[in-house]
Amino acid sequence: MSNFAPPAELAKSFIAIGKAKANNTTVKLFVLGILAGVFIGFAAHLATTVATGAWTVFGLKKFFIGAVFSVGLMLVMIPGSELFTGNNMMTVALFNKDITLAQMLRNWVIVYFGNFVGSIALAWMIGSASGLLDGAVGATAIKIAFGKVTAGGDAHISMYFWRAIGCNWLVCLAVMMAIAAKDIAGKVLAIFFPIMAFVTSGFEHCVANMYFIPAGIFAKSSAAAVAASGKSAEALAGLNWSTMWTSNLLIVTAGNIVGGAVLCGVVYWWAFVRGTTQQAEAVAAKSTAKAI
Repeated sequence: MSNFAPPAELAKSFIAIGKAKANNTTVKLFVLGILAGVFIGFAAHLATTVATGAWTVFGLKKFFIGAVFSVGLMLVMIPGSELFTGNNMMTVALFNKDITLAQMLRNWVIVYFGNFVGSIALAWMIGSASGLLDGAVGATAIKIAFGKVTAGGDAHISMYFWRAIGCNWLVCLAVMMAIAAKDIAGKVLAIFFPIMAFVTSGFEHCVANMYFIPAGIFAKSSAAAVAASGKSAEALAGLNWSTMWTSNLLIVTAGNIVGGAVLCGVVYWWAFVRGTTQQAEAVAAKSTAKAI
C-alpha cells in the first residue's frame, strides 16, 4: 500500500476539500482563519528572531529563516485551520462545477479577514505587550517591515506581484504534498522543503506580511528598537497602516491568488480532474443499464 496519494488521486481530493470549505459555517471559517493567522505569525516571529544578529555566510541566514518559518504551515495543516493562500486551491472544485464562484469568494473573504485578525492580534501581543521586540529583535522586525513597504522604488509593485506568484505556487505545492502524505512525518517533510524554498528565495506571502509589517509598526514604539534599527524617524514615517496595504498587501494578495488559484488549482484541475467526473458517470450509467 502506498504511503502517499498519486497526482491524479490527490488532485481529485481537492473537489471534496473545496466543497467542505465552501459549505463550512461563517463562524467556524472565521475562528479557524484567526488560528491560521496566529500560527503563521508564530513562525514569522521565530524567523525574525533567527534573522537577528551577524551572519557572515551568504545565503545561510535566509536558509535558516526559511527552515524555521516552515513550522507555520505545519501548524496550519496538521492540527487544522483555514489559510487564505492554501484555500486558493478551491479553484479545483470551482472549475469542476462542484462549488460556485460566490461560495469560493465567501470562503476567501471570511478566511482572509480571520487571518488578518489573528496576525494583528499576535503582532500586538509580541510587539506591544510582551516586550520581545524592545531591543535587537525589534530592530530586525522594523527593518523587515520597512523593507516590505519601501524596497524597489518605482518597480516595487511589479516586483512584489511576481514574488507573490512564486510564493503561493510553492505554498500550494506544499499543501498538496502534505495532503498527499498519509502520516505526520511525511506531512512535515512535504511542508518543510517548499516553504523553506519560498522564504529563502525572497518571495512574498500575504498572511506572513500581515504579521511582519504590523510587528514592525508596533516595534516603532520602542526607542531601543528604533535606535538599533538605524532608521530615522523621518524614514520610518513611511512604515504605517496605510502603506502596509498600498505598498504590499494588496499587490501581494493578488500575486498569491495567481500563484495558488491558477498555477496550482486550475493547472492541476486541467491535468488530472477535467472530464474525469463525466467519464465516471458514463461508466456508472453503462453498468446500471447492463444490470437492468
